[in-house]
Amino acid sequence: MKVNFIIEDFGAFKYLGCATAAKNLYRGLSDKIDVRWNEKTYDFDIAHFHTFGPSSLLYAKRFKGVKIITAHSTPNLNIQNIALPFLVNWLYKPIYNRFDHIIAVSNKCRRELIEEMGIRKDVTTIYNGIDIENFKPDNGKRKTFRDRYKIKEDEILILTVAQRTPRKGIYGFLETAKRFPNLKFMWIGGFPYGGFSKEYLKIKRAIEKRSDNTIFPGFVEDITEAYSAADIFFMPSYAEGHSIVMLEALAMKLPVIARDLEEFREAFDDNLIYFKDIEDISEEMFDSKILEEYRGKSRIVEKFDIEKISVEHIKLYEKLI
Repeated sequence: MKVNFIIEDFGAFKYLGCATAAKNLYRGLSDKIDVRWNEKTYDFDIAHFHTFGPSSLLYAKRFKGVKIITAHSTPNLNIQNIALPFLVNWLYKPIYNRFDHIIAVSNKCRRELIEEMGIRKDVTTIYNGIDIENFKPDNGKRKTFRDRYKIKEDEILILTVAQRTPRKGIYGFLETAKRFPNLKFMWIGGFPYGGFSKEYLKIKRAIEKRSDNTIFPGFVEDITEAYSAADIFFMPSYAEGHSIVMLEALAMKLPVIARDLEEFREAFDDNLIYFKDIEDISEEMFDSKILEEYRGKSRIVEKFDIEKISVEHIKLYEKLI
């Protein structure tokens, strides 16, 4: 069985979650089947797409084997994420219906594809995965990162890794930081869509007016340094597919405080500290005993190890050829 991964991962797009998820899966499959990355030839049993754009769609048109696409992106995820989402959201249904099979990254995503978008093709849910062995807390990295940003060891660092968009909850993040001046807050991530990001200028102004306990370091070369330095992972997002960064944070044994969303309950059950609204976040959530309890619950991530997720993909590939 030969599989070709097709993904447009140029420029800023290589930092999006769909590119990271595709790379994780590619590495997980590489020692199990014959899998290639963006080969221009067509001698494959399956072409597995992870994005759609001009080059991907041209390849799909010429490819004669089985065509699968993972729906990392859906119209609902574009709302409050990019400016003028209606300009692209109408494309999803006709494009997804060109493929032989669609992989949804959550059951919620699957329902959107079938019930809201009217996708006519078969849809299988397979979650994203990570190589858990690549994400281990490191005290040396913790000290290096904290020294770099002048964070004392006795200060609690709350970390968010996400695009700077309303959907990701950036306004709530900034508000929460102001409510808890005794804590340190860090947001890693930028504007991959540049000026096409939703409320681009408004967000830039809000960041300029941020509280003194808030750090925006921009691009970080080794994200495991940041995870090692953090004490809590904070996810104020309003909508997700299946979050790669949450998997990474859990693998780093961080307790996670997250908005109470259906997709998070589906994937992580009661193993996160949930809040309904930003106003619900309280001092009690930062209590050391509670944080230690949820640090222990972080092993829920083991069900999303890339070895298990790779096997699920192979079973689907075998079924489709």
